[in-house]
Amino acid sequence: MHHPAPSPVTTGPSPAPGFVRAERGRIVGPDGEPLLLRGVGLGNWLLPEGYMWGFGERAASPRQIEAVVAALVGEEDAAAFWRRFRDVFVTADDVAAIAAWGFDHVRLPINWRVLARPDGAWREDGFALVDRLVGWCRDAGLRVLLDLHGAPGGQTGTNIDDSSGRPELFMDARNQDLTVALWTELARRHAGDPTVLGYDLLNEPLPNEWQHVYADDLVVLYRRLTAAIRAVDPDHLIMYEGTHWATGWDVFTEVWDPNSVLQFHKYWSPADLPSIRRFLETGARLGLPVYMGEGGENVPEWLVAAHQLYEDHGIGWNLWTWKKVETATSPLSVDAPEGWADVVAFANGTGPRPPRERARRILDDLLANMPADRCTRRPEVVAAVFRRAPVTLPAYGYTFRGAGTSFGTTADAPLPGVRGDEPVALRRRDGGPVPDFSHPRPGGAEGDVVADLAPGDWLAFEAEVGPGDWRVEVLGSSTEPPRLTVAGRAVPLAAAGAEGPDAVWRGELTRSEGGRVGLRVAAGAAPLTLRAVRVAA
Repeated sequence: MHHPAPSPVTTGPSPAPGFVRAERGRIVGPDGEPLLLRGVGLGNWLLPEGYMWGFGERAASPRQIEAVVAALVGEEDAAAFWRRFRDVFVTADDVAAIAAWGFDHVRLPINWRVLARPDGAWREDGFALVDRLVGWCRDAGLRVLLDLHGAPGGQTGTNIDDSSGRPELFMDARNQDLTVALWTELARRHAGDPTVLGYDLLNEPLPNEWQHVYADDLVVLYRRLTAAIRAVDPDHLIMYEGTHWATGWDVFTEVWDPNSVLQFHKYWSPADLPSIRRFLETGARLGLPVYMGEGGENVPEWLVAAHQLYEDHGIGWNLWTWKKVETATSPLSVDAPEGWADVVAFANGTGPRPPRERARRILDDLLANMPADRCTRRPEVVAAVFRRAPVTLPAYGYTFRGAGTSFGTTADAPLPGVRGDEPVALRRRDGGPVPDFSHPRPGGAEGDVVADLAPGDWLAFEAEVGPGDWRVEVLGSSTEPPRLTVAGRAVPLAAAGAEGPDAVWRGELTRSEGGRVGLRVAAGAAPLTLRAVRVAA
């Protein structure tokens, strides 16, 4: 069933003072200056995902995970588990840590079942969770992007939206009506609050074959949601995601609201301009800002290159995700308690159900490990997204500002699939095929992407350092020392041993104040095969 589509909105009143807004194709802050958003997602809290617990496909969606917990400890204890989970997985301490690490906003994925019942009645306990987070973020100086990650009926037909396996949001008008009512209620409750960054209407709608079936219906729903929100809230940003994991942008042919942003997601793909060019072109054509709303789940070297790519093109970003069980790819890792492997085996159908009392103890121990101060920190993940010392910048993570600014080379040997639009001679060290940038990537050190620089060729990098003493290390192979320039000043390099197949050359520096610095690494009198540049305090 199709609802009548409201006319596209191309003009409208300016947002009230204090709000982040879209203006002339950029996201700008309350002062009207461009605002480069740098955030992190709060996945798993209001919409659990199985992989974040170590579960497989049998326990991938919220409903499946809930069924596992109920089977382990019974319905009553399961309900108590989820109440405690919501109280400990994200707390004021998490928000404080996010702010202390330098992020400026969080993206909050929401399952509609947290906020509403099937009959449309609101769940005040769910709205209280959202309000609590917004309050913590207000106190910490962060903003909150509300993200409908699981809409009524499901917008994806996969586990990530808690659906039954089909995108029934687009198959039943009642689901669409409830979605419109839910966004209207969220907008009504948060109208006038600049702590809320905006409204991310639907997460990753219509992947795979569904993008070819319901794309027109998605446009109709986006326009309907826009009209409903603007009826109660004239100020907040509205964000629209493309189809097929937010990468299918053919649906964006006109401006539905002037105070809106187009959002893409990026995983397991080259960190280069060709991979995002279509997003930039669409944003420029429509005069709307572009935002990378979800990406990560990869090694630090890829995060370095990807986030350099976003920022060099004026794209704000949000890292996925803040916290998971036993992870190397999030800032915080929840330590699995003793016996957790037995719970995972049961959830995956590869092991028996643990006795109820033992299962209860294991779940209690897991909850005890969830607060931020009990988690294992992964500072290398945060260092990578900010390119903040100590950090290792891979050879292919040089800046994205073009010839003469980011690189100077005599060769013309692009590597298809890794910055193939530029002439820099990149290659996989072992001569193997172009890496697919999956995580973990294959090949170990032999699979590193290196840059072959002729004498005088150079690459430019960027890093954030604090005041005081710091150093730069160049890792590569050459018969002569490379040359290093920092902020336009030549820095002498001294041999500092070896690391695997690479020599290490080190330069010592001092800064009176912290900030971002530019680094230029050049081959000296002999060719240089560059693997990485390491910046450390």
